[in-house]
Amino acid sequence: MRETDFIGGLAKGLKVIEAFGETTPKLAIADVARAAGLDRATARRCLLTLAGLGYADYDGKFFALTPRILRLGHAYLSATPLPHIVQPFLDKLSEEVCQSASASVLDGTEIVYIARASQKRVMSINLVPGSRLPAYCASMGRVLLAALPEEDARALLRQTVLKAYTPRTRTDPAQLMEELARVRAQGFAVIDQELELGLCSIAVPLENDRGRVVAALNIGAPAASVPAEEMADRYLDALRSVAKSLKPLLR
Repeated sequence: MRETDFIGGLAKGLKVIEAFGETTPKLAIADVARAAGLDRATARRCLLTLAGLGYADYDGKFFALTPRILRLGHAYLSATPLPHIVQPFLDKLSEEVCQSASASVLDGTEIVYIARASQKRVMSINLVPGSRLPAYCASMGRVLLAALPEEDARALLRQTVLKAYTPRTRTDPAQLMEELARVRAQGFAVIDQELELGLCSIAVPLENDRGRVVAALNIGAPAASVPAEEMADRYLDALRSVAKSLKPLLR
């Protein structure tokens, strides 16, 4: 991309939007400036612009995003057929195995949920389409990282803050690359309480009709009832069956 094609103001506005999150729903100007890496005056102008367009509320001290911001995410979900194609299959899969099933895509160092069928809440956070999780310690993330060329996966790990969410979380880059090689060879990933204690999950890649990995599918289950070592025996065939059924439908 040529430098003259880059709109700096738009980039700054998007950074401001990304400063808000589940743990930071309300932010002062100084908070946004710090999170977005902008000076205070620029952050203020961006926030006031968002408020003027109806994408944010301002109470005189704090800014908060409004439901109008969902139009931006909905535009993606509406524009791509993938979530609409996958959802009925997830619904059926979830009913069959009596566990939650999800689909996600890779976005930088994170996965983004594009569809989900929930049987029971097994995580402390409420996962819905649009939710994000770190790729390195999520089963779908490992499947998607394993689908990349090795150097690309290594580069993404270098860009990732490798935080230990539980005592079981793998954070060593060399160990993670070894795990990605294992996932690539066996065609699936199992996570044993690395993202949250009490949660195990298994994921497989979702390929399109040209054999390119376009997403990942997973099933999550409570570790107390389905230990990690039993995940493949219980759910791998069902996941692979769904992936096989979806493959000819995806372009």
